[in-house]
Amino acid sequence: MENKNVNINKCRCKWCNLKNIKYVEYHDQEWGIPQYEDSRLFELLILESFQAGLSWECVLNKRENFRKAFDDFDLDHVCNYDEKKIQELVNNSGIIRNYRKICAAVNNAKIFRLIQKEYGSFSEYIWNYTDHRIIYECDKTSSELSDQISGDLKKRGMKFVGTTIIYAYLQAIGMIYSHDEKCFLYKSKGLKN
Repeated sequence: MENKNVNINKCRCKWCNLKNIKYVEYHDQEWGIPQYEDSRLFELLILESFQAGLSWECVLNKRENFRKAFDDFDLDHVCNYDEKKIQELVNNSGIIRNYRKICAAVNNAKIFRLIQKEYGSFSEYIWNYTDHRIIYECDKTSSELSDQISGDLKKRGMKFVGTTIIYAYLQAIGMIYSHDEKCFLYKSKGLKN
């Protein structure tokens, strides 16, 4: 593990595999940091949906391959994927080649765009659930908030957006701040649930 920006001796969340530099960098520099740009929110939503039944580390290890395969998560491109492109993705050994998840990514992109049109941005839609505040809580895999958002996204037609996936997504985009108490990034202030 050779990265001058990473101090391996710092205490981190128990889920962070210290032997995987990508995972450590993700934990230290991205996870739990509030995201407001729709392009980032879209990428993370798609990646989280591929996590269903797998580990986040598995998805993260393939992230660069996903970016190439999914046209850098360009929403317009993904919305226009046809069956030929879907088959190309199914045959791409660099990503998770689950036909149902790939089809869901295309479907979810279209619904993501509809939400943008309805709310002005997906960011406004998602952050509106907490009045644009961050929730500080640890050691959960779902909550009333993730139940509510998951239910709404499913009602709109999204797939692979169960409450556990959505809770992980909310943590990833910084709406829910969940660093362990012993982690060097731990903060306890904010809205409590």
